[in-house]
Order: sequence, then structure tokens, then C-alpha cells
Amino acid sequence: MRLLNVRACPREDCTAAANFLQSPFWAEFKERFGWRAFSFFFEYEADSTVREAPLMVLCRRLAGTVSFAYIPWGPPLDYNTDKDSLLTALARALRPLLPPDIAFLRLDPPWYAEGQDVPGLAPPWVKASTSIQAPDTVLLDLRDEPEVILARMKSKWRYNVRLGGKKVTVRQAAQSAAWTDDGEQALACFYTLLRETAARDKIAIHSFDYYRNLFELAGEKGPDIDVRLYLADLAGVPAGTPATLPVAGIITLFRGAEAVYLYGASANEHREVMAPYALQWQAIQDAKNAGALRYDFFGIPPNDNPRHPMAGLYRFKTGFGGTIIHRPGTWDFAYKPFAYRVFSMAEKLRKMLRGLRKRR
Repeated sequence: MRLLNVRACPREDCTAAANFLQSPFWAEFKERFGWRAFSFFFEYEADSTVREAPLMVLCRRLAGTVSFAYIPWGPPLDYNTDKDSLLTALARALRPLLPPDIAFLRLDPPWYAEGQDVPGLAPPWVKASTSIQAPDTVLLDLRDEPEVILARMKSKWRYNVRLGGKKVTVRQAAQSAAWTDDGEQALACFYTLLRETAARDKIAIHSFDYYRNLFELAGEKGPDIDVRLYLADLAGVPAGTPATLPVAGIITLFRGAEAVYLYGASANEHREVMAPYALQWQAIQDAKNAGALRYDFFGIPPNDNPRHPMAGLYRFKTGFGGTIIHRPGTWDFAYKPFAYRVFSMAEKLRKMLRGLRKRR
């Protein structure tokens, strides 16, 4: 593989990007929260064929006069190709096209393998101390009929889906295409559940404004992006009953052939009604009806180690019968080696302190 050219392009030219994290929508969304987005086309030769692909690069200030560049799930290359030399050439070609204070380039390669580890990159690329996007996930094939999708689940999951359907009422409480004050109120209910979940599971969450902007911007960008909020109420309890909150909720994103489970939350009480199973099943069916070909559960631990702090998440997501895939994780290319080493040491320290707090 050989890099031929890299050129800046209008952001709208990246609309056809395969993943939503490389889309103009996501670039504009992140710009609302301190990032700068730059869009490019890069040309390369592979198997005697010249190819061209879009590339969205996000930049953010770290401290003082130091920033870094980040390519989420890009560049869009296949797994079975020799990519190291091309990626190194691409990193060097991007350097003069980005702000001069960029200390390093970080990327999450999108290629993956099923059921096996994916080789990393060769020097001068360095494996980041932490992954930005989860390298491991579950992809559920939506091309079959709902009965077949349900049959592929583990038997306990089918039982929980049916039980949840009896014990809770799932409703689409908000949609970006029709964002209203009622939708914002529903999102506030979800955020209450999310804060409860974060305290229970010791995870970090964004501000309420972050999730609200996600819906608002998706509504502004039109039908190509569809963000939905589903809430589960106890069966027999009317929605909106005073002093009664939903017992669980999820936020999903639909875009073309992909549907992505972005965020989930549940109450500490009423765990026995299996609301998360009913929510996922409703979103899966709606994604299929919307034309999606796959449903991405968007992140699991690397394996089923019962000691992993998110072991329950692994069991929950893998039980729906999808394919477990693995990506190579997050990798860095240093433009300013000293500044990068300082940042890397600080990042490792933060990761260690977070681990200590979780164990406590």
C-alpha cells in the first residue's frame, strides 16, 4: 500500500463515511464541546488500484500550548492489508495540515477480526495507555427475521426478553427527528437514571447538556441521523405518574446500515423485571424496521473474565447472539516526542488512580 495524496475538503464531503464517528454530524457535535474538526480526502494505491477515502480528524487542547489530534475509528482501511507504512505516511502528511501545536496523532483503527485478537501497529506507532473507543464489541446481524434473531439468543435471554415484555411497558420517549419539550423532560428522567447507574457502577458520565445537544443536533441535521430514547415503565403504571420514574432507559443512534446502542441506565430497584432486555429487543426491532443491517452493542470487556469490573456488561451484551469482534485498540504517533512522553505518563497515572478508586 502506498499513500498518494492528502487534501483538505469540505466537511460535507465526508457524509458517506462508513461510521458515525467519522461523519460530519459527529464532528459538529464534538465541536460544541471544545473540539476542532478537520476533514480530508486521502488517496492511496492498493493492489494496483488507486482508492480515495474521507477522513475526519478532531483536535483538542491538552494544556498550555499543546494539543493533540484524534481520528475516531479511522482511517477506513480493510483488515487484510499491510497498513503500517501507509498509516505512518498518512500521519506525516497530515502534520502540516493540522494546527502547529499538535503534539501527537491518536487513532482507533476500525478494522477487526471475529473471535481473535488483531495485531497492533509497528513503531513509530505506540500503543496508548488507554483505549478511547472500546476495541471489543458485539455486532448483531439484523438481516434475518425477528424470530430468527430471537432464536439465536441464549435461552435465558429469550426468557428475559419475554418476561420484560410482560413486566414493563417500553416506549419511545424521545426522537431527534421530532425533538420537543416533552422529549427533553423524558431525557431528564433518563439522566436521573444515568446518575444512579454511574454511582452504582462507578463510571463517568457527561453533563445533561451533552445528551441534550446530541438530540438537538441530530434533529437539525435531518433524516440521515436518527437518535432515539427508549424508556421502560413498570407495567400497569401510567407513564408520567407523579413520583414514579421509569426503571430503565437506553439511547440508540440509527444511521444507514448501522444502529448503535450508545447509552443505557437502570434504577437500583425493580431489577427483577428485566427492563434492559425488553428495551434492547424493542430497539433491535426498530433498527431492523428502519433499514439497519447490524446492531452494534458498542463496547464490551475483551473477554469473559469474571474479575473484570465490567464482567456483567460482557455477559449481558454477548447473550443476545451477536458476533464478538476485536479491534487493535488506540495507537499514537508522536510529533513532539517530549510533550507526548509527559502526556503519556500523566495519562497512565490518571488511569491508575481511577482503578484504585473503583477498587475502593
